[in-house]
Amino acid sequence: MAMKAVVIYEAGGPEVLKIEERPIPKPKPGWVLIRNKAFGLNRSELFTRRGDSPNVKFPRILGIEATGIVEDAPSGEFQKGTVVATAMGDMGRAFDGGYAEYTTVPAKQVQPLRTTLPWATLGACAEMFQTAYGSLFRALDLQKTDILLVRGGTTSIGLAATGLAKNLGCKVIATSRSAGKKDFLLSKGVDDVIVDSGSIAKDVKQLTGGAGVNKVLELVGTTSLLDSLQCVAPGGTVCMTGIVGNSWALPEFSPMEAIPTGVKLTAYSGGPEDFMNTPLQQLVEQIEAGKLE
Repeated sequence: MAMKAVVIYEAGGPEVLKIEERPIPKPKPGWVLIRNKAFGLNRSELFTRRGDSPNVKFPRILGIEATGIVEDAPSGEFQKGTVVATAMGDMGRAFDGGYAEYTTVPAKQVQPLRTTLPWATLGACAEMFQTAYGSLFRALDLQKTDILLVRGGTTSIGLAATGLAKNLGCKVIATSRSAGKKDFLLSKGVDDVIVDSGSIAKDVKQLTGGAGVNKVLELVGTTSLLDSLQCVAPGGTVCMTGIVGNSWALPEFSPMEAIPTGVKLTAYSGGPEDFMNTPLQQLVEQIEAGKLE
């Protein structure tokens, strides 16, 4: 039996992704064979495709997440036909991932789901909400009294984080590089929008009566991280989760100069345990009820 898959043999642009037939993989004990119905596209896959993930060996089927139906679970963890989602855990890196009609993954990184959502919607949930939820509630320990700054508000993670934070009761300030995105962000529940010039600490302080925000979700990355640290009130935290700015590192980073006294800096990258600790069923139900987008 064969399946269609998107295979990469060498680093490069989108043209290096090749659609071809591959044998349907057979699951090992403790693994699950999933017939993929949908999957999200993630920036980390772009970096892998470009050759920026040195531990990934080609050829490889990319894709760090997938949503579909269980075809086989030889150890009995799931019944055939169960709707499931999976993400992270070296998918598309150490072993073939979700860019295919079928994929095999360890059962310990698979969540069953009961839902009426269409596949196109469900397929966008696993990694997006794992990242947003983990960043807010594990890394930032977000509380309903917090003011949250989402740096990179129009990204998928930024929008998901905004929805989660507003449902908690937080005030949310979000940034966009485009003034034309202001109305869009306000329609998604954002309280205030800042057009991101790269230096917004003064704007944030003005919106918060000079105090600064309690928490920052940094999705742009190292290109704006130093400025984000200046946006936080003492006792607050900055979490770097995204690298939309396409820069991995800070040259000549001096913590004593960059991090204000009393401000904390953390990061969130996520893993299979984080995915399994994400209440995906609960979040899916909120989407079905129109309480979350």
